[in-house]
Amino acid sequence: KHFIMFTNNVDDGCISFHLASQKNKSWIPKIIKKRVCSIFVEDSLSNGALCQCGAARDDHASVAVGDHFSTAMLKHWESAEHSSEQPTDAFGEVQFAGASKRHSHFLRLSWSTEPSVVYNILTAQSIWGLPAPNLVVSVVGGEGKTQVKTWVREVLRQGLVKASQSTGAWILTTGLHEGVGRCVGQAVRDHAAAASSVSLNKVVALGIAPWGLVEKREQLVKPQGSFPAKYNAPNASQDSCPLDNNYQAFLLVDDGSVGRRGGETEFRARLEEYISQQRTGRRGSGSIEIPVLCMLISGETDMLKRMDLSLKSCIPWLVLAGSGGLADFLSDVLENLSSAPAVLSSGEGNSEALKAPKVDLKDRVAERFKKHFPSEAQTDKLVEQALNIYQNRHLITVYHAEHESPNDFDTVLLKTLVGASKQHSSVEDNPYTDELKLAVTWNRVDIAKTELFNGEIHWKYKDLEDSMTDALINDKPQFVRLFTENGLNILEYLTYGRLESLYRSVPDGTVLYQLLQQCLAERLAMVERHSPSEKQNSSTKLLKDNNEDGPVKEVTLFEVSRVLELLMGDVCQPFYYQPLRLEFTSSKGTVLRGRCKYQDWPCLDPWASLFLWAVLQNRKEMALYFWEMAGEAVLSALGGCKILRELSKLEIENETKLSLKELAQRFENLAHDIFSSCYRSDERRSFTLLIRKSPVWGHSTCLQMGVSADARLFFSNDGVQSLLSHIWWGDMKRNTEVWKLLLTFFCPILCYTNLISFRLKAYSFHIKESSLNKCCHSLQEESLTSEIILRPFIVSRWRQFWFAPVTSFLGNVLMYFLFLLLFAYVLLVDFEPPPPSGPGAAECVLYFWVFTIVCEEIRQSIYLGTMTWRQRFRLYIKDMWNKCDLTAISLFIIGLICRMFHRSHEFGRDVLCLDYMVFTLRLIHIFAIHKQLGPKIIIVGKMMKDVFFFLFFLGVWVMAYGVANQALIYSYDPNPNRIFRRVFYRPYLHIFGQIPVEEMDVGKDWDITCTHNVTLIESGEEPCRNHESNWMVVILLVVYLLVTNILLINLLIAMFSYTFSKVQEHSDTYWKFQRYNLIAEYHSRPSLAPPFIILSHINIFIRRVIRKVPSVKIHHFVLDLEPKSANRLSTWETIQKEDFLTARIKIQKSSDSERLKRMSTKVDGVLKHLSESRDFEHRLRSLENQIEYCSSALNWVVDTLAQGSTFKPPRPPPALRGTSQNL
Repeated sequence: KHFIMFTNNVDDGCISFHLASQKNKSWIPKIIKKRVCSIFVEDSLSNGALCQCGAARDDHASVAVGDHFSTAMLKHWESAEHSSEQPTDAFGEVQFAGASKRHSHFLRLSWSTEPSVVYNILTAQSIWGLPAPNLVVSVVGGEGKTQVKTWVREVLRQGLVKASQSTGAWILTTGLHEGVGRCVGQAVRDHAAAASSVSLNKVVALGIAPWGLVEKREQLVKPQGSFPAKYNAPNASQDSCPLDNNYQAFLLVDDGSVGRRGGETEFRARLEEYISQQRTGRRGSGSIEIPVLCMLISGETDMLKRMDLSLKSCIPWLVLAGSGGLADFLSDVLENLSSAPAVLSSGEGNSEALKAPKVDLKDRVAERFKKHFPSEAQTDKLVEQALNIYQNRHLITVYHAEHESPNDFDTVLLKTLVGASKQHSSVEDNPYTDELKLAVTWNRVDIAKTELFNGEIHWKYKDLEDSMTDALINDKPQFVRLFTENGLNILEYLTYGRLESLYRSVPDGTVLYQLLQQCLAERLAMVERHSPSEKQNSSTKLLKDNNEDGPVKEVTLFEVSRVLELLMGDVCQPFYYQPLRLEFTSSKGTVLRGRCKYQDWPCLDPWASLFLWAVLQNRKEMALYFWEMAGEAVLSALGGCKILRELSKLEIENETKLSLKELAQRFENLAHDIFSSCYRSDERRSFTLLIRKSPVWGHSTCLQMGVSADARLFFSNDGVQSLLSHIWWGDMKRNTEVWKLLLTFFCPILCYTNLISFRLKAYSFHIKESSLNKCCHSLQEESLTSEIILRPFIVSRWRQFWFAPVTSFLGNVLMYFLFLLLFAYVLLVDFEPPPPSGPGAAECVLYFWVFTIVCEEIRQSIYLGTMTWRQRFRLYIKDMWNKCDLTAISLFIIGLICRMFHRSHEFGRDVLCLDYMVFTLRLIHIFAIHKQLGPKIIIVGKMMKDVFFFLFFLGVWVMAYGVANQALIYSYDPNPNRIFRRVFYRPYLHIFGQIPVEEMDVGKDWDITCTHNVTLIESGEEPCRNHESNWMVVILLVVYLLVTNILLINLLIAMFSYTFSKVQEHSDTYWKFQRYNLIAEYHSRPSLAPPFIILSHINIFIRRVIRKVPSVKIHHFVLDLEPKSANRLSTWETIQKEDFLTARIKIQKSSDSERLKRMSTKVDGVLKHLSESRDFEHRLRSLENQIEYCSSALNWVVDTLAQGSTFKPPRPPPALRGTSQNL
């Protein structure tokens, strides 16, 4: 499916792939070869009809059989000497007849093909795409038509295949439908049927078979490749057999022979050796090399050579004792000769005593060989191979089915590999490190807990460091949790350099990878634009500690910071600027050179950094665990929600987009639940938690992060709404009636009476305890210094009433109604002609009023906040109602300019009329604060989308009917005004019952004068109706009314009903979220409303620009705590989080599903004990048999001695207890 060009470098063995078209695989014959017999070597047993390669004389090329003299001199056929390579003609995909639609990959290749090429074909995602293995189990033996024992089938099905699924292993067999290969295929099939479709680890069965042994192999031959090849081999002969349809891929090794076994042995051994040199994990990021294990089942004597070669390559073997053949022989030798002296490879003297053990051991091996293989004639060479195998017995493990359960087969594999790796480990290393690395690679945390972290082993930091990196990169959160709970110090582990390496391991194709590469390309492009002389004179910052001149061309913290800045926006300051030594104002001139000093520094907030790393990669379990370990639970959850929702907007794949949104919603739920616990525990502290600046999250607050993350559910929390109500009412009590507020507004002297109740202290909820009584910014308009100054009662009470946001809102509402009344009066009554006659006094007041509104909008968009004016304007323009304000002001300016000229006076008035509608619609936003009207306004907004869909369908139907109706009534009418009205406007009025029957029905009298003269019609006269097709007009009218008034109108009603019922459930949540924006807006507004707001603007200009007095309202609801107070607040929040998580775990444990899991675990334990008791029972029976045999032997000795007369015993033989002396 892909065109790939390989470039082989013999020196370093690297292979580069260049992908092109998906359906062209013409590169395969250029790289992969097959073997063809090139010299005919006569087989003496066939009378010259066959070659020793197994093929007939006629199947050979003329060149191969032409040289009779040379062929007569040859006695033995060798593949390397008597065959040649040619481009392969069998590759692609195979579809088995009668099997599932799943296709298997296959490839015919020469035995001399480089394993590196084959391995890249297997694992490259663009070719075969098999997942890289964490373990390779090569099953050897059990070939041919021999019957496989029942218990071996169970070991393969319940042990090997299940262990392969749990460890992510490959199973290598011959892939043929015979012997062990057939059993493995059936076990894989059963596993695939029982496993879930979303299982992460699929069992990969790979068949490596000799090409000449495959039956019906000619069905696979096609020089251009088969996609797929139809394979059907119903009958299997004795000498050849078909492929098994349960394998994912087949490597058909060709040595030029036909019908001979063993042609794939050498290639298979080289492939196993090559795989054992590759590293596990994504793109080889694992901490260990891929473990390869050979498993011997039965087997013939020719397997000794194969096993000897693998053991010399330090590949461990697992021998199934009792499976028959070679497996029984080796288990006998390894177990019964284990007490014999070691075989000496080279003697240090010529003493016969040194040679005696070797001779004795060889004789004993030869004796057992004769016992197991009595029909073998030439045994000397085979015995030597058996001795070599015995020398490497530390790499061999004997498996006894009666002692081990098939369910524990993965543990057996682990111990086998660990036992082999310990032979090569140094003395200083922890002997359990290799076992830990294997458990991490296989993601078997259960084995690690029971075998390695049971309290008996002391783990050091250096023992867990590599495994921790492996677990992080390959997404194994259970191991990360296990390591941190057992001695790994995250402060020591996570440096900025290691954090960079984690970001460099991000998989290709993800959104995070693309963003990082984009930022990296921008930095490198910026470096190229600077010449060496410019670099010295510019503001470019060089972060280096060596003399390397080249910039860093890998992902660094700078790219990570840029990505987070892109996702987080202006809600917080950029991350990682402190180690990069950058200012928050500008970062575009940054060049990283060589190895930077910060890479060796420990990360200041390791858990938060790992949380960001996991969230950016959408790793659910990992992100949740890091969130639990990180501080500031509410803000961290909201930050994760913000990042995930921004990533979902950039994601293209629907499945990934949904998973991002689901995880974002989960973090929002966590933030809501945690803050609810905090609010129930302590109201004042929870309010402080919402407005506290966080140094970890770029001095952001929970409220700011929640607004940026669009966390509507979080803002619907009672605690958040309580805080907003406190801010909304200012120093007044929240239960103040509205009529009292209105009465005091029109009669301000009443604020000094008891009509309105005030709280004793401003924002008394804020900070009352000594730990939180020092702040830099408060929620009041006055600064902290001004709060300390005691004002007279008259001044303080006046400020408490008029500076409250609710009072400011009330004043703005009343003045806005006056503004609309003035605007309406000008348009209806006092709209005078252009200058010099106009405008009038009322119109001039209106212009000034709008001017003050414009000044307020400028203040909101530019002169608010500490960000740059561009950032503030971007934030301002995002709000929909700000866009409405800009539209209204723009229309007013256009209308004002046009009405000043005689030629455009009427057009200017029309624009102002339209602008009045826009200003009036602005009232919707004002009344969004109302508890009953607010949710309904949201519902109306959602229904507007339904209206647009309805108008689309209606427009299509109106156009279809209108054009047909006009053409049928009037044969010719070129007047565009009449065409538009009768094609669109008149059919639209039909919906509401306005049907001009006299005009449409020729049977009715029509009083209008008409003509058939084309000239008069073109001059504007009314054309006469067409009488011939009028019957069709009536039918179309009936159908049109039926569709519009019944079908489309009811469709609109149904859409409204569905939207109402759907939005009604969440309308309160949406309203509470919008309420925050309105409260924040009026909290930051001056107390006076337009047009008197100009006085506040003058005061602000004098204080901010001239006197340089900083504004307290720049930061909405922001509180800066001292470190000691912040630590106490974080500790309290952490306690609330832990209590919440504990309560949730208790609820989960009490659920039915968890009870079933615990019951299942207990049942498994009981079954395991029962199996162990059966083993003990078997051993007791064996012991009883041995005791019975010993007792019989002793009785025989006693009887023999008693019958003899050599000596007389001093006393009679002892009798068993409980028996009589006579017995």
